[in-house]
Amino acid sequence: MAVKRLSQFLRNFIVMGGAQMVPREHALPGRSTKMPIAKTHYVLKTPMEGPWPDGSKVVVLANGCFWGSEKGFWRLPGGGIISTAVGYAAGFTPNPTYEEVCSGRTGHTEAVQVVYDPSKISLVDIMRWFWQSHDPTQLNKQGNDVGTQYRSGAYYFDDEQRAIIESSKAAYEKAMVAKGHGQVATQVASAADYGPSVFYYAEDYHQQYLAKPGARPYCSAQPRGVSLPPYETWLPEKLREKHAPKLPEAFWDEHAPTPHCVIRAPHEPIKWEL
Repeated sequence: MAVKRLSQFLRNFIVMGGAQMVPREHALPGRSTKMPIAKTHYVLKTPMEGPWPDGSKVVVLANGCFWGSEKGFWRLPGGGIISTAVGYAAGFTPNPTYEEVCSGRTGHTEAVQVVYDPSKISLVDIMRWFWQSHDPTQLNKQGNDVGTQYRSGAYYFDDEQRAIIESSKAAYEKAMVAKGHGQVATQVASAADYGPSVFYYAEDYHQQYLAKPGARPYCSAQPRGVSLPPYETWLPEKLREKHAPKLPEAFWDEHAPTPHCVIRAPHEPIKWEL
């Protein structure tokens, strides 16, 4: 019976192009050895791994191919982005390789670990970039990239992050539906749901890929030009003073995500006086 179930799963997996989540018991075993990466961020010149500065926060976000996603986050202005890294999130296989993740047999999605200083940039700002920089209504795909490894996801580390992520998701879904798009398919979950680590670093050549010489100018993200509504309309009242956005509306008027914007943009963070 177990063999029959596995055979049926593999048939479905092939037919669906890898867009069916692998069951935990059928996931690849992985390894205990972590992926070696550079010590320093290629653009920001900050550490790639913790320990992080006191007061900093971490959030893991998945919005399509991680090359372009990461560049969008590291370019946010004001010095609030301490570090970014690409990797594999919310799966079952420890320390997977790129090829294993692409097989669809690890359960991971390509993601970005964003380390930020909440005194300089709000998670509300980061989530606005996240929602507006891809099409979160697409299930297990983003543009031409198809499979569970391209699913939209947001993974939180504390209750306040959860409240911001969940309430912004609900607000963005209403905005998308009002513009004729579908419901948001983004997976929202606690990092603690994934055992020892929700995030595993990807190979070093993937880190800050688009800023490196010889990089292929590729980004599959499908932003729809729909704005996240004002935070006063969706953020819980008790969080509004502490987590009010730092980036003004004028910033979004000039720098809101558009198709292929990260490919055309300079690599250094956006200069904007806050």
